[in-house]
Amino acid sequence: MRQTTIGILGAGQLGRMLALAGYPLGLRFRLLDPAADAPAGQLAEHQPAGYDDAATLEQFAAGLDVVTYEFENVPVAAARALAEHVPVFPPPAALEAAQDRLTEKNFFQNLGIATPPFAPVDSRADLDAAIA
Repeated sequence: MRQTTIGILGAGQLGRMLALAGYPLGLRFRLLDPAADAPAGQLAEHQPAGYDDAATLEQFAAGLDVVTYEFENVPVAAARALAEHVPVFPPPAALEAAQDRLTEKNFFQNLGIATPPFAPVDSRADLDAAIA
């Protein structure tokens, strides 16, 4: 039986915890992170490279079954580029929404997910109106 190999964008503490949780399930991991000494790099194949090089992303995707990311500040362009080669979950559109809190909260409300009250604030006047 072939092992599933998961690519993780980011190799920090959350990537490390993801790999540690996945190994007992028989999963394999490949990591892409700019930091050569990233914490998860001790646990899996680690490509220390930036997220913005198309050739690196294509090489990273080769042989992967799926890609995910360990934090929401991964460049959306990298997730989109990888999605051309391998499934990416959560999908790049979800990553993009997670990077903008107002978009994210509106998205949640449109799905019927309760959120605390919020208001867009782009100026002092917006802040004063939101507080009022």
